[in-house]
Amino acid sequence: MCQLLAMNSSKPAALGFSFAGFAERGGRTGEHRDGWGIAFHSGEGCTLLTDHLAAIDSPLARQVHEKPVKARNIVAHIRKATHGRIAPENTHPFARELWGRTWSFAHNGELKPWHTPADDRYVSRGDTDSEQAFCHLLGALRARFPDGEPAREALRAAITDIAHEIAAHGSFNFILSDGELLYAHCSTHLHYVVREYPFSVAQLIDCERSIDFRQHNHLDDRIAVIATHPLTENEAWTAFAPGELKVFAGGAPQPATAPQGAVYIQISC
Repeated sequence: MCQLLAMNSSKPAALGFSFAGFAERGGRTGEHRDGWGIAFHSGEGCTLLTDHLAAIDSPLARQVHEKPVKARNIVAHIRKATHGRIAPENTHPFARELWGRTWSFAHNGELKPWHTPADDRYVSRGDTDSEQAFCHLLGALRARFPDGEPAREALRAAITDIAHEIAAHGSFNFILSDGELLYAHCSTHLHYVVREYPFSVAQLIDCERSIDFRQHNHLDDRIAVIATHPLTENEAWTAFAPGELKVFAGGAPQPATAPQGAVYIQISC
């Protein structure tokens, strides 16, 4: 199956170190040779880069690794095809507009065919079960909230409901971002780590590369990295529970509900 990687940060950050280990799984330490892609969310919108070549053979992947782009939210994917041809239009992440913002989406798992309500705004351009699920997810959100984007908790609850509906048809691990928040849903395997003060040294599992984050980060930096399987061997990765959806903001997972009268303050950069 495919593999997922994502980052949510308190301020624009590069994913170069984690992407270096992740890309190794795209044909060298893993069997995911059927394409790769990455989406960068910044204040200017969403930049989407995809390639049907294996990550280890892709000049574009090499460029992303050598000249990493900084963003607050990043979604990446390496593909092992189960549904759909090996082609650019079937390469994740996928991107669509909803409520005036670009959403990106990447999926790991396999879904059995099912009937989805028609929505002319969201039609698959390729032939993957993943893009069908993404189109259904956004179409269902628009149908539930036709007057515009709801409050965060209502949106979180709706995404959870729709994710469980889709997951009834198979394995539905996914990463979803609107550029402000990052949603991660687990059916089988998904892990995350939060990198914050006091920073430490991390060693990649898939290649002989380490980094001392103390040399590259400030005291107020906080970065959450989400991956199908842990990328480093000496950090405390946390496993998602099957069926769990987490929401990340400001580089950390957010509580499901806010206590009465509570105010959350996000780090200002």
